[in-house]
Amino acid sequence: MKLRNALAAAAGTVGGTALANRLLASRADEFDTLLGGDQGTYRWRGFDVAYAELGDPEDDDIILFHGISAASSKHEFAGVAEALADQYHVIAPDLPGFGHSDRPPLLYSASLYTTFVADAIEEFGEDPLVVASGLTGSYTASAAESADIDELVLVCPTDSSMGSRQVWLRALVRSPVFGQGLFNLMVSKRGLSYFQSDHGYYDMEKYTDEVREHEWQAAHQPGARFAPASFVSGFLDPDIDLADTLSAVDVPVTLVWGRNSDLLPLSRGRSLAEAADAGLAVFDRAKLLPHTEHPEQFVETVTDEQRAVQ
Repeated sequence: MKLRNALAAAAGTVGGTALANRLLASRADEFDTLLGGDQGTYRWRGFDVAYAELGDPEDDDIILFHGISAASSKHEFAGVAEALADQYHVIAPDLPGFGHSDRPPLLYSASLYTTFVADAIEEFGEDPLVVASGLTGSYTASAAESADIDELVLVCPTDSSMGSRQVWLRALVRSPVFGQGLFNLMVSKRGLSYFQSDHGYYDMEKYTDEVREHEWQAAHQPGARFAPASFVSGFLDPDIDLADTLSAVDVPVTLVWGRNSDLLPLSRGRSLAEAADAGLAVFDRAKLLPHTEHPEQFVETVTDEQRAVQ
């Protein structure tokens, strides 16, 4: 009797989770990008990769690579893309597995994203200025060793996010019922707000309802959990030392850091800048998203030929 009751309870839990997953999926609509400009796609190694293009193609190229989280996309640059387009030809892609790009059930890896960044630079830019944030900053630093670029601007770059790699956790999040249910909890509106308050934003009033809704919709599209499953389990952390990699990059590098970042403290930014002989622009009242919280200051930093060092 006890076994029968336990099995019934387990079956009920599975059934309830599956029903909740279906209800959430039914609420997710096709979502618009928050970036203006022309929206396009191109084919890369079996993926349809989405991108936004702004500005005059005759201007110098700038490529914007968003960071990685459970609900990442090129919307990260919505506050700065149009202003940058006054001076640059702007390209902002969605990384494979995120945003409006394809999200097949692959085992996503740091090497895949490093290759993507290198190929995207070759696809879109002619000696471009390249901006990247978070983990994508480390992929870009690796790609810069061989790609033809003019300059790097990296926002709170890191080569470590989740510690050691956990196969069991990746498998759990990838699983079709409990994994989807767990991911749905992570990317609930409450979960998104918690993450942004804890790590992303200094001033949560700047995390608008529009952005939260966009992230919620992005994170509830088919296949949305597969790339983040590799992220939360440590498989997107690259096998590099970021300081060593940056010191080998033969182009100017500027680091942009939020003074109030706890997850990646300013001391880390200062150490990286010293090791790589890089410029360091420090934004007050900001955490991991200084470019999002202070778009005008970020645009000034990117367009200023004399980088601010504080």
